[in-house]
Amino acid sequence: MTQDTIERPRRINNPQAMRTRILDVAADLFQRNGYNATSVHDVVRGAVTTGGALHHHFATKKTLGLAVIAERVAKEVDETAIQPIMTATSAAAGIRTVFNGVADTLERNRAVSGCPLNNLALELSLADTDFREAVNAVFDRWRSALSLRLRADRPDLDASRAHDLATLVVASYSGAMAMAKASQSAEPLRACAKQLETLLGS
Repeated sequence: MTQDTIERPRRINNPQAMRTRILDVAADLFQRNGYNATSVHDVVRGAVTTGGALHHHFATKKTLGLAVIAERVAKEVDETAIQPIMTATSAAAGIRTVFNGVADTLERNRAVSGCPLNNLALELSLADTDFREAVNAVFDRWRSALSLRLRADRPDLDASRAHDLATLVVASYSGAMAMAKASQSAEPLRACAKQLETLLGS
């Protein structure tokens, strides 16, 4: 068999798959190390790509960071904190499921790295207006969804009271995750789940 007749593997050019891999790697690195401590080179190395390929999809590190918030962090909040509550038998039951479910995961992993949204909010909100607005938009969508569910459960709640209760739930989750990260314990999440269920069920 000559060299000309050897069938060479063809290189598959899949820009969307590359963009997805870059986002996944960046989201993981930002969560573990922080945005500022993660370099573009770290992302390139983790995604097993080149700087040119990364910059083809994300012109700057900031562009990449904003995409991580919009396409990874917001999606995680929707999947883990919003949808389980929207589909539960009640908002109170859904909140208990969310808080305790996250606590279970943290205990299985034996490590608490914090809430991705909360971590980025604390690190970036004062440093850059675009980051602050992007993070706040996720918080706002989270609160709005919870407010709608609370009003569906409790027609006696007016919009202002439902909004305040939704804010309490989101703030409790964010604070509990910060305490869990500091203590490396899921106990704050379980404590907040118990008290919120009592409050919302009354």
